[in-house]
Amino acid sequence: MRQTHRETHLIARIGWLRAAVLGANDGIISTSSLVLGVASAGGNAHGVLVAGVAGLVAGAMSMAAGEYVSVSSQSDTERADLAREGSELAGNPGAETEELARIYVDRGLEAGLAHEVARQLMEKDALGAHARDELGISEATTARPVQAAMASAATFSVGAAAPLILVLLAPASALLAVVGAGSLLFLAVLGMIGAKAGGAGLLRPTLRVTFWGALAMGITTGIGALIGSAV
Repeated sequence: MRQTHRETHLIARIGWLRAAVLGANDGIISTSSLVLGVASAGGNAHGVLVAGVAGLVAGAMSMAAGEYVSVSSQSDTERADLAREGSELAGNPGAETEELARIYVDRGLEAGLAHEVARQLMEKDALGAHARDELGISEATTARPVQAAMASAATFSVGAAAPLILVLLAPASALLAVVGAGSLLFLAVLGMIGAKAGGAGLLRPTLRVTFWGALAMGITTGIGALIGSAV
């Protein structure tokens, strides 16, 4: 009985995973930094919460728009390259077959085999073969603007909600400490979730996201304190 070897690769997740991790990370860091900055400047709990909610709404919209515009630019470039490649295939298919064969030779195939592989792939799906092997465009990595925008906005909102929950639960006297420590914990958990979803090791991603979050919150808290003392 023939056994099949099943493999599970995670590259197909790269489009939404990048946007999701970016959105959640930005939601936690920007909202917690905003909350800590306003609180350290002398804002009361109500003012801190209003600022945080405004930051959540504005940030989610900004993330969605930014991701959509950015990934749409990538998608436009991909479509333009595919259209150009399609024209070249229609105008000179022989030269395009040779070009594809050279790619396979450079990757280690013997010249005769490379030409046969190129010929067969061109017969089945010429544009798909060139998109994949010449341009590096595949179904797994192609740009998806709407998916990226929705993932970023949704995960930003979830990330931003975490510090706001801490604001609601923390006593006024310990708001800075609770929001700061809790947000760093959220960031560490996010780093581990992102690493796990992407199949990477846990330590470096967790340390990376926690370090930059702590730096952002520390700087914003310090600036808020300076402004509060000045005014």
